[in-house]
Amino acid sequence: MATHSRNIRARRRRNLLWVSLILLMAALIYVGYWWMYRRDWVISHNAFITGNLIPVEADATGIVTQVLAEESQYVNKGDLLVRLDGHRAQTSMSQLEGELGQTVREISALFANYQQMCQKLNARSARLARVSHDVTRFRQGVPNGSVSKQVLQNAEDQMMALEAQMLEAKAELKAIYARIGGTSRVRHPDIEAAKNRFITGYLEYTRQQIYAPVSGYVAMRKVQVGNRIRPGDALMTLVPLEHLWVEANLRETELQHVRPGQPAEVTVDLYGEKYTFHGMVEGLVPGTGSVFALLPPDNATGNFIHIVERVPVRIALPKDEVLKHPIRPGLSTITAIHVKNTKKAPGDFLTEVSSQEYATDVFIDELTNARFMAKKIIEKNVVTPNDSVKTNCGTR
Repeated sequence: MATHSRNIRARRRRNLLWVSLILLMAALIYVGYWWMYRRDWVISHNAFITGNLIPVEADATGIVTQVLAEESQYVNKGDLLVRLDGHRAQTSMSQLEGELGQTVREISALFANYQQMCQKLNARSARLARVSHDVTRFRQGVPNGSVSKQVLQNAEDQMMALEAQMLEAKAELKAIYARIGGTSRVRHPDIEAAKNRFITGYLEYTRQQIYAPVSGYVAMRKVQVGNRIRPGDALMTLVPLEHLWVEANLRETELQHVRPGQPAEVTVDLYGEKYTFHGMVEGLVPGTGSVFALLPPDNATGNFIHIVERVPVRIALPKDEVLKHPIRPGLSTITAIHVKNTKKAPGDFLTEVSSQEYATDVFIDELTNARFMAKKIIEKNVVTPNDSVKTNCGTR
């Protein structure tokens, strides 16, 4: 009986020894694996695919008459997405065109009035000079009786009246000159103001057609036929899928050795272990997520709890890999950053704004076309090309 108990205890010790050896070997293998392969890696499960989401918003007022793009559809830059009812905008533009032409003609008439007043002043100046000469002769003839005092008095009264008319005409001439001096029939401030009102109306009319600012896939379409939209109303979103990156939210305790330029391996849940993207750290966001929240925490209130914060790290993905293995913004990833290379400073960055969604030229011709149309309207309504303004009217 005692022998049997000793055998059982000996078997238990052997089993415990084997279990301990197996656990020790497993621990050694894990430590060796970590030391050889994972010591210089920072791994985050809190990482997601993101990209530029380009909003398409209205810049004019009108009723939607046609929607030409649907969700998941790919559109090219410059494609027409939404068409508005442009009748009111066209009517307003026509009215502003008429006002511009009317302003041009009014300024032309003002220049003509100036020329007319200048000629009238020259005529009155000549009459005054003639009467002045008569008064001089009459004053010489009064002493010898060849000219009566009544004739001299009439001539002097006429000269005074002409001098008053000269002063009145000069004042009118100055008033007109104050409005047209230093300008021309096509460069007058009133014409410039009317021209810019017409340009504003033209832009309002042209933006009844809403075009895609960049190429991408349509998402979050909100606009419907019959909607009355106003400037700033969101219509849809365009998502360029060829330029995506990973936003990995790392704990602040893991950021000590993270630097721009370090390689990263990204496994997307969509593909699992079948494919690994090979990214690169582009930069560290200058702040934790909490400080950019809608309601940032106020730790000075006394309700402070120490929480390990997370800092977003931007990781670029190669364009060829993204095109070969399509992904979408918002997908979850497991991201590992190799932090052995720490040559760059944490404040360095490798981000660029060279891809197509950082600039658009779909509006580039609108202002040029508007100015060309305004120029044609001005040229059509200018009565005479003579822009000379004399400043010596009435002087002899």
